Amino acid sequence: MFRPQIKVLDCTIRDGGLANDSHFTLDTVRAVYRACCEAGIDYVELGYRNSKEMFSPDEFGPWRFCDEEDLRRATDGIENPGTKIAVMQDAHKASAEDLLEKKDSVVHTVRVATYVKDIDKAIAIENAARAKGYETTINVMSISTEPDFDLDPALEQIREETGIVACYVVDSFGALYSEQVDFFVEKYKRILGEGIEVGGHFHNNQQLAFANTVEGIIKGANFLDGTIYGLGRAAGNCPTELLLGFLKNPKFDIRPILDCVVRTIMPLQKEIEWGYMIPYMITGILNQHPRAAMAMLKSAGRDDYRTFYDKMLELVE
Repeated sequence: MFRPQIKVLDCTIRDGGLANDSHFTLDTVRAVYRACCEAGIDYVELGYRNSKEMFSPDEFGPWRFCDEEDLRRATDGIENPGTKIAVMQDAHKASAEDLLEKKDSVVHTVRVATYVKDIDKAIAIENAARAKGYETTINVMSISTEPDFDLDPALEQIREETGIVACYVVDSFGALYSEQVDFFVEKYKRILGEGIEVGGHFHNNQQLAFANTVEGIIKGANFLDGTIYGLGRAAGNCPTELLLGFLKNPKFDIRPILDCVVRTIMPLQKEIEWGYMIPYMITGILNQHPRAAMAMLKSAGRDDYRTFYDKMLELVE
């Protein structure tokens, strides 16, 4: 699939930070950033820029906050022709005061993550970030749970009140199938209109993150998220290496990503557990947040899949 307007964003450190409370070493962050730059990836999201009033620095690592000095240490001396640095702000866990002026920062793009119920907060943060000189996106989380009568007005408000470059379909629970991806991408395109690209961020609870990303591309989504070796919260994400292999764009070089998989990401499996597992599959097929599966996998009964399924089914019914 070759379409020159497609942009790839690697969010290994940001989404992977949800699996280890953002406690990546500086060497790991530098290795991921270097690999993405050498691979020609368009954006690298190095973490969150969230409030220290909402998250304790004693509990969470530096990539939950992305202080400017930490970002500079992570990127100093690494050539990044064409690769832009992004950070994410949660609409309900961050504020505009957490951002420097763009001229004083290595950050190029601020992605605002929001639930539909927090859309006013998201727009306020987006407006403030854009006023400071940043490119912006809005990522609408838990899309599989949002009814049309809530989502459609939120998208209309985004269209009218922001200056974002892209609005993302985010399958937070890994619950979507291809026909639902079709539905959401078409809806976003129709409501947002020209000038705002549609993005896709998919989780792998049902081993569909890559397939759903491909489906999004086919339907016209041009901003695409991936993580190296699928590293991310719970079941993880669309693997960046699979996405690059599919796109067939000569500007991308998969080799540095393959090196990073072996040298940097696979060793993390000794301390971080992620990827397709039955408890995550269960929450995915039932369209439930994976937090219950994450808790179950830390318990003594982590292999009692049938009991877990029955408990989750009771919640749904």
